Amino acid sequence: RMEGEGSYRLPTGTEYRGMLRDGMFDGEGELLFPNGGIYRALWHRGVPTQGKYTFADGLGYEDKKWHYCDGYDRRFYTEICSGLKPAGISQLTNLDPPRKIPVGCYDCGDGFYNPESRVVVDYKLRFLRNA
Repeated sequence: RMEGEGSYRLPTGTEYRGMLRDGMFDGEGELLFPNGGIYRALWHRGVPTQGKYTFADGLGYEDKKWHYCDGYDRRFYTEICSGLKPAGISQLTNLDPPRKIPVGCYDCGDGFYNPESRVVVDYKLRFLRNA
């Protein structure tokens, strides 16, 4: 069984880095998600006892006082940090500048979906999966 400090990659591409005991996450450790998010936690026998999730853009998730993109404030996190664009210039995603989407394709979070070929490719246009 895994023991001590190490890392473990799950089939989903998520990676755990931290302390392991008897084959389980135990002690300080973090999950690094393929989308860039990180969950840092204190683990006990594979279960997080306390932790914090940070999105890829640096926004930390707050369980109780969540004010991001709610019914009263629809700004993206980059707009909260850097301010709004001048009148007439819209920001359509949190990325600034936004990704260039190939004509006829849709951004699906981990790549682009082409409805004609029914294929999803990553942002470097490498094959990911059939849709």
